[in-house]
Amino acid sequence: MMETLLFSQGTLLVNQEPAPALQSFFTFDPRTRQWRAPAHAYRDILLTAREAGISFVDEAKGYETLHLQLQTPIIPRPHQTAALDAWYKALQKGVVALPTGAGKTILAVMVIAKVQRSTLIVVPTLDLVQQWRTVLAQFFGQEIGVLGGGERKIAPLTVATYDTAKLMVEHIGNQFGLLIVDECHHLPAPFYQLIGLASIAPFRLGLSATLERSDGGEERLFELMGELVYEAHIGDMVDHVLAPYDVVLIEVTLHEQERAAYQQARGLYVQFLRKNGVQMGGPEGWRRFIFLASRNEEGRSAFKAYREQKHIAQAASAKLEAIWNILSSHSTESTLIFTDDNLTAYRIGCELFLPVLTHKTKPQERKNMLDAFRAGTLKVLVTSKVLNEGVDVPQAQVGVVVSGSGVIREHVQRLGRILRHQPGKRAVLYEVVSKDTNEQFVNQRRRQHHAYQRSPSV
Repeated sequence: MMETLLFSQGTLLVNQEPAPALQSFFTFDPRTRQWRAPAHAYRDILLTAREAGISFVDEAKGYETLHLQLQTPIIPRPHQTAALDAWYKALQKGVVALPTGAGKTILAVMVIAKVQRSTLIVVPTLDLVQQWRTVLAQFFGQEIGVLGGGERKIAPLTVATYDTAKLMVEHIGNQFGLLIVDECHHLPAPFYQLIGLASIAPFRLGLSATLERSDGGEERLFELMGELVYEAHIGDMVDHVLAPYDVVLIEVTLHEQERAAYQQARGLYVQFLRKNGVQMGGPEGWRRFIFLASRNEEGRSAFKAYREQKHIAQAASAKLEAIWNILSSHSTESTLIFTDDNLTAYRIGCELFLPVLTHKTKPQERKNMLDAFRAGTLKVLVTSKVLNEGVDVPQAQVGVVVSGSGVIREHVQRLGRILRHQPGKRAVLYEVVSKDTNEQFVNQRRRQHHAYQRSPSV
């Protein structure tokens, strides 16, 4: 029989050999002569002990039962009610996938009010920290703790960035009974998994608009947060939850000098792939290419050629004219312009005299830009990747994808930025693609996603 269950540095430990029913959770540490288990096994240990009639002193638990009252009533939409019910039936553990704009944050507020436990919410960016802080303060009428951006304040309801949570979870992982992970598709990354592993939280909710990962990390996500319990797609919610939308493809032609440079660079790159038998159809092909490219001068030249042909296609001069024509057609509408890299974003900003927001933008300037965009005094923002996920800009009605990666998630997230419902709103996403380049293949691949199948303009 166990005497005491403790929490220490992200693990659970006992001072004597655990009961047979519990031994599968623990391993013996000969150095400290203690039996240890990962913190995330806390719930299963308690359930197994209860079923087996095993009693012990639980000193691992450091979280509180709260008495929260909603300050603002919530009238949930049918999909939010269905998601909450599905999560609750799954024993208050699992992942919910809802499109951007479908009210994931409100669902989380409903879960917090239902569970009434100290809660840690983990988010990827400081912008999201502030958004969550504002929403939680509005609904629960109390000060919200923040971990990240120079702040280190823990409260019964605390919002943390992934990076700060990763650093602190081994010390505070027993202080929260509910763990909510926003944009949870990031959690399977090797340097973020500890957030799930070192927390004892028996109640867990993962939220994301796009669960797909090229490395198959979804299974690891489900191990850490629980299975996928509810999922809805963009096409299911258009008109009644999300704004109706169109996707418009604009193909541009490389100028003569750009075409010559593109063909030369791509020829070198493709020749190297064929010579070494590299198939670029999946992540293994990319990893093999990177490995071979690092071994000798020929490989390094091939990698340089790869980057050059990609940049030529993504930054084609004709795209500037296309952007100008789009902006002229939507001069009264709030527009986001997305690029794959900062260099192209700043080039567009300089050529067309537009404000640019990247990860280099200082926090106060960033806040001023977003506030002005939300207020409608700033109609256009050019950005690389920092607005791909999480930032709430419901006024955005037009999106222009100038360049991007081949990751489907990125493009669904960009589409999601313009789908926040407003009366009379119809959104449009323009994809500007260089004709007869690899960009066309990338575009065709991502258009297999259900979000693109819904649009009448595809």
